[in-house]
Amino acid sequence: MPKLQLMDTTIRDGQQSLWATRMPIGDMLPILPKMDKVGYWALEAWGGATFDTCLRFLDENPWERLRQIKAKTPNTRLAMLSRGQNLVGYKHYSREIVNRFIKASKRNGVDIFRIFDALNDIRNVRDSAEAIKECGGWFEGAISYTISPVHTLDSYLEYAQQLKDLGADSIAIKDMAGMLTPYRTERMVKALNEEIGLPVHLHCHYVGGMAPANIIKGAEAGAAIADTASAPLAFGNSHPAVEMIVAALKESRFDTDYDLDLLFEIAEYWEEVRKRTHHKRGVSSLVHMKVYSHQVPGGMMSNLMAQLEVQNASDRLDDVMKEIPKVRAEVGYPPLVTPMSQIVGTQAVFNVLTGKRWGVVSKEMKDYICGYYGKAPGPMDQEIVKKVVRDPSEILDPSIAPSTLVTTTYDELVEEIGDLAHSEEDVLMYALFPNEARTYLSKHRTSEKVDFLMAEESSGTKEDDYVDINQIRELVRVAEESGVGEIVVEEEGARIAVRMPSAVAATAAAQPAAPAVAAAPAPAPEQAPAAPASDRPANWIPVKAPMVGTFYQAPAPDQPPFVKVGDEVTANQTLCIIEAMKLMNEITADQMGTIREVCVKDADPVEFGTVLFYLEPHDPENN
Repeated sequence: MPKLQLMDTTIRDGQQSLWATRMPIGDMLPILPKMDKVGYWALEAWGGATFDTCLRFLDENPWERLRQIKAKTPNTRLAMLSRGQNLVGYKHYSREIVNRFIKASKRNGVDIFRIFDALNDIRNVRDSAEAIKECGGWFEGAISYTISPVHTLDSYLEYAQQLKDLGADSIAIKDMAGMLTPYRTERMVKALNEEIGLPVHLHCHYVGGMAPANIIKGAEAGAAIADTASAPLAFGNSHPAVEMIVAALKESRFDTDYDLDLLFEIAEYWEEVRKRTHHKRGVSSLVHMKVYSHQVPGGMMSNLMAQLEVQNASDRLDDVMKEIPKVRAEVGYPPLVTPMSQIVGTQAVFNVLTGKRWGVVSKEMKDYICGYYGKAPGPMDQEIVKKVVRDPSEILDPSIAPSTLVTTTYDELVEEIGDLAHSEEDVLMYALFPNEARTYLSKHRTSEKVDFLMAEESSGTKEDDYVDINQIRELVRVAEESGVGEIVVEEEGARIAVRMPSAVAATAAAQPAAPAVAAAPAPAPEQAPAAPASDRPANWIPVKAPMVGTFYQAPAPDQPPFVKVGDEVTANQTLCIIEAMKLMNEITADQMGTIREVCVKDADPVEFGTVLFYLEPHDPENN
């Protein structure tokens, strides 16, 4: 039997599980050459939430991050995690976008693609599998592991066979919640080896502490690969420490032959980074140990705690943890992995904080119940379905694959993003995260314009005329954010004037009309000025925000608002959206009435209890 091979998850799942995916590329690059010497089966370096957070929080180009990691690890294959038809986003993308994204990922440095679907719906994996095989990548099909009345060993074997039929090169048991136990692992690995015959890869989060025993028992049963992380980013919500597993397998037939001294040298580097960035160690608490009861993955638990903290409701964690299994059962026992972990967890938070179960429902939960994420593993509570879906025609015919309904083409996206995109990777960035990509590209195109102007200026200056380009770039960023139209920089005899893109746009708008090249967005509907509190009739009812988030009056920027002043609404009619925890949550009217005030502006942040609308209820005797 061959030795056990290991994949290192430190710079992807390790930091995602413990550091909220906030590790910048600068912290990775110095240690990557040493990690490249270990002899890992692969380094998991990309995918999951890293793409999103690069844009949203780190001001990094995720494609450039991938290229830099690849350049530092020429001897080790790079792996990424992809959510099937969701790629690294939170919704389905078209077949063309999936195909282009996979091939661009391969071109930029990914060798191994671990593809999972939150519902184990093979229809959501097909497009990715086809693209991976076409570009010569390694297709690792992942089983989203969970425990429920409808998840059995036979159901997992059936799904593994479907993955094999699509051309899988290996099968991963994705135990995101730490639900596996040693003897379950042994049975599952043996069955997969005997009936499927592909290399089995164990992905076990530490959470309740079973993962190291699972790996050893799995190795004995014939597992080929297991996931670990460097000790400073291991344990707790993360993975077992590589140093622990390597030491445990010494003098066995599974010995990895890795150099422990080198591994500890790498760990010392990460420990210094951990101390400098003030991150806590991965620790399994009593709440973590209760995973065998509540089945909440570590990453989901961290997200729930953050959600409750934002809502000033950290003391309600126990209530939410009790609510999650109820919600999960009511909607057919989906595995709690992205995006289902966010969808189910957020619904539980709403149920607890509002005190009205299923009173507030996110658009994503409604879409899932209607079948737009795929087929639910088990039957749903029909009373809940009726409460959430008022029009039965909205429920997708189960014979229709949800991905076939997404028809956005690459050319359409090219037209939308316009000159901001300079490459296919830029367009794909926009396809997945439109707002974040537009913000990032706009900001960095400004910097590129400065570099271009500097190059032109420098050609006309003397050799000893020196200008700090980086300093000017920072000044430009500050000017853009503050709304300044133009800055002039004089330094060492050089004088440079730089006009902001916003100023150019404003000037163009003031010029005589020219032939239009794109349709202008429709102006926002005017709202009646807010009435002083004392002037409002006593019967007007405030509609308040049930959570902290961002208020959106329309379903999309180019669409009309759900409601405006003077509109008559019915009970349960959608009034607006509050975006919170990456989910779009529809806020509905409790009763029939007329909208008398819209109290906040589109895209405004709102706190829990912020008044969004005033509704004048209809008198039932006069209607």
